[in-house]
Amino acid sequence: MKNIKTKAVSLFGIKLILAIIFFIGSFLAAMVFGAADISINDVWLALTTNSTKDSVLILKEIRLPREIAAIFVGAALGVSGAVMQGLTKNPLADPGLLGLTAGANAALAITIVFFSTANYLTIMIACFIGAGIGAILVIGTGSIRRGGFSPLRIVLAGAAVSTFLQAIAEGIGIYFKISKEVSMWTSGGLLGTSWEQLRLIVPFIVIGILISLMLSRQLTILSLSEEVAVGLGQKTTKIKLILFFVTILLAGASVALVGNMAFIGLIIPHIVRAIVGTDYRFILPMSGVLGASFLLLADTLGRTINAPYETPVAAIVSMLGFPFFLYIVHKGGKAFS
Repeated sequence: MKNIKTKAVSLFGIKLILAIIFFIGSFLAAMVFGAADISINDVWLALTTNSTKDSVLILKEIRLPREIAAIFVGAALGVSGAVMQGLTKNPLADPGLLGLTAGANAALAITIVFFSTANYLTIMIACFIGAGIGAILVIGTGSIRRGGFSPLRIVLAGAAVSTFLQAIAEGIGIYFKISKEVSMWTSGGLLGTSWEQLRLIVPFIVIGILISLMLSRQLTILSLSEEVAVGLGQKTTKIKLILFFVTILLAGASVALVGNMAFIGLIIPHIVRAIVGTDYRFILPMSGVLGASFLLLADTLGRTINAPYETPVAAIVSMLGFPFFLYIVHKGGKAFS
């Protein structure tokens, strides 16, 4: 048994190293390709020197912060999607499909209207609160009928609540004539990400991912059988609440940084389970690495397919994610599992 566990860990280590190599390649591609003419040497200078060369300054002040945002948001959504799928035993769970991002968007619109002088920290806290309210509304709506909630019922509740919250955000924007400001936040984009925003948001994402990794063993047992978890002495209610808070933290921080970005939390965990299996000690770190790589590649594609014009990265992600969602539904939630 010990040899089997050692072999599994070693095999995962190899897969993780390959995933990290893929991530590095995705990062370099994101830094090099785009409207501006950038070379690998420029990327090296931007990362290691204080050069004032125009291409290096473009990398430092524009492209590097947006790609760092892509890395952390992609990792946050990949991990939060995996946590939600394990926690709810719902293969269709995703921060966007379960009301978290729509709730954060609505809270953001309300904050812009009624707290126009709010700083970025206040906006981020509002997004956390909105994400929590959105998730509670979805879970509460999906649990109204006797017998608890099924994956299909939760998805239907998520669609209804998300549409309702999105309508609130858009209605506020139209009524108070701030549609442009709201849409700039909620459309889902990495353009304009600043170092100041990263300094504020990234620590929350890092904390959320670390907490989820610390509870990955407990999540594995919960995802298989809650009765076994109780039999092993786990405080299941406490663990669920912590993990629920982690998903709110990660989704709220992501919306505060780049706006609405659906489907990443749905796609990545399914792909990861096909690679590493059902152990969340392996799923969560791999979801972080592949989630970051996925959003880096989506951003690169958005900047290059119609250069020098930019295609919104949220549109790229949605075009890839929606067919994948239909495929998972067709397979009964077992696309690659």
